Amino acid sequence: MSAPTSGSVLITDVRPYGEGEPIDVVVVDGTINEIGSELSAPAGADRIDGGGAILLPGLVDLHTHLREPGREDTETIRTGSAAAALGGYTAVFAMANTDPVADNSTVTDNVWRTGRDIGLVDVYPVGAVTVGLAGKQLAEMGMMAAGVAGVRMFSDDGKCVDDPLLMRRALEYAKSLDVLIAQHAEEPRLTVGAVAHEGPNAARLGLAGWPRAAEESIVIRDALLARDAGTRVHICHASTEGTVELLRWARAQGIAISAEVTPHHLLLDDSRLATYDPVNKVNPPLREARDNIALRQALADGVIDCVATDHAPHAAQEKACEFGQARPGMLGLQTALPIVVETMVATGLLDWRGVAKVMSERPAQIVGLTDQGRPIEVGEPANLTLIDPDTSWVVDPDGLASLSRNTPYESMTMPATVTATVLRGVVTARDGEVTR
Repeated sequence: MSAPTSGSVLITDVRPYGEGEPIDVVVVDGTINEIGSELSAPAGADRIDGGGAILLPGLVDLHTHLREPGREDTETIRTGSAAAALGGYTAVFAMANTDPVADNSTVTDNVWRTGRDIGLVDVYPVGAVTVGLAGKQLAEMGMMAAGVAGVRMFSDDGKCVDDPLLMRRALEYAKSLDVLIAQHAEEPRLTVGAVAHEGPNAARLGLAGWPRAAEESIVIRDALLARDAGTRVHICHASTEGTVELLRWARAQGIAISAEVTPHHLLLDDSRLATYDPVNKVNPPLREARDNIALRQALADGVIDCVATDHAPHAAQEKACEFGQARPGMLGLQTALPIVVETMVATGLLDWRGVAKVMSERPAQIVGLTDQGRPIEVGEPANLTLIDPDTSWVVDPDGLASLSRNTPYESMTMPATVTATVLRGVVTARDGEVTR
């Protein structure tokens, strides 16, 4: 299938940002053409009856693992795109730790083309910072940025660029290319053998501890390197209250630093490890309840910029083993929005405009997208998601679009439902089914 062509659609009975009385939206040639009451559909337009749904800009995920090329047994660009569309996303950034690694334009251009051909979401490849993610030699970022994919973000995610001189050079190179370095903040010498957050629960369970300082030491180091290079740096999956304070300090100094938080670090804590179920093993690890609280407040305050899923599919055998031997990571694309609703909206920390900011607008701004994360206004691209805030659903791993089943939310009730997703005027998901 080819990428969606510019489409026309009439969306009725929706409330943009959850505000005011329900209205209609007319999309023509992939652009919002009219907003008002009792509007007429263009000839041949698709129709969506919103039923009073909340209308938001399509969601943007800066941190997704689609596993293709190399691990198509766990996820493909098609299945990951389906999960994204069903979760309300219109754009995702696919991390570089594939096989082969996305450290050259051949791989990044292929990922981009495959995503366009599938046409469910815009798939933007993330290029590797170093060759083979080995942390020894800078990858050809310039070639990837100049390629068909126009790579705009680079990360060795899954591994930290721990050599400070190499990271400094990467930031300097990124400044000249006007691209972004996203850091997996983990000092590896502090996490040798670590599998769980270093605290009372890990000690009681006999699990090797992962200290907060492993993350925080890299966050502050890279903030200082970005300051001296006069460029930007982005912190992947912030997980500790100390990271929050360091981000706050760095911003007060005028340092160009941004950060993301995952849904699981907003909701889950290390008390879940008592069962030794490897589905709860993730990198960075689930922290303590006080970290959840600090991360939620930081997201509400804008100290943390956005929510990113870190969607990480794994094969059954990679999780059905001893906790220490299991691969870290969990699914996230179809459950991210409901978890933000539960942790941020239901608690009064964010309203629906705030959700749009942290899940769509700010992520798009961080990477310089001009056609995603846009306001719901006439003349803007029709990348949209409809949400029923009153209909809950129960997570069934077998009912998710991913090829993998490693969700920690099995049997949990999710408090909101994505009812439709629209990419440039083409309906890509509706009522729990992808349409392409």
